Amino acid sequence: MNKLQGKLQLKIPTDTWVTASWDDYVNATANSDYQKAKCYYYSGQLRIEMPPVGANHADDNNIVAVLISLFGVVRNLPIRGFTNCSYRRVGIKECQPDISYYIGDRVQFSPQGSSIVDLDLTHPPDLAIEVADSSWADDIGKKRLLYEELGIAEYWVVDVRNTRILAFTIANNGSYRIDRSQVLPELSIVLLEQALQRSRQTDNSQVGNWFITQIQDSA
Repeated sequence: MNKLQGKLQLKIPTDTWVTASWDDYVNATANSDYQKAKCYYYSGQLRIEMPPVGANHADDNNIVAVLISLFGVVRNLPIRGFTNCSYRRVGIKECQPDISYYIGDRVQFSPQGSSIVDLDLTHPPDLAIEVADSSWADDIGKKRLLYEELGIAEYWVVDVRNTRILAFTIANNGSYRIDRSQVLPELSIVLLEQALQRSRQTDNSQVGNWFITQIQDSA
């Protein structure tokens, strides 16, 4: 038994990257201690993130999902969203974004069933979102590289502590900052940030009504 296998039978460090084989990763994620954890595998390393408990993280996760749904309704844009869905390239990579979306014509490629999504058999989502509190540095760093290589078209990181959003478009295995979404056409990232800030002061219904008005005025 190697050292890592011994750790996996006991406990491995969470919220950090640990060098491991793919088999080690699969065994680790099968551990009942990590049933509620988010799991990632990239470049020969695994990462197991225990769920955050902060109210702001949960609130931001929820309001961002609400706003994207409202945008789709107002603009008559087909959208299908997934919360904590796992996407896998067997033996190579895996990610579990907080929220992910198939958008427009690509909704027809969105997965179904109870198993982990096999990206060797279906398309990756158009948009992946990580809601970052203590994981901020990793979300804009190694995870961004992971999403680049998985071929996801757009990646957002929601900064819970500073109520801001960094949005990246991904092309040719690289990424660069954008101030308007390309997969949610012409949706302003600043507008989303303003909605996040409002959500700290008022309820979701009021934020949603304000957001709808802003979208309609900009159409």
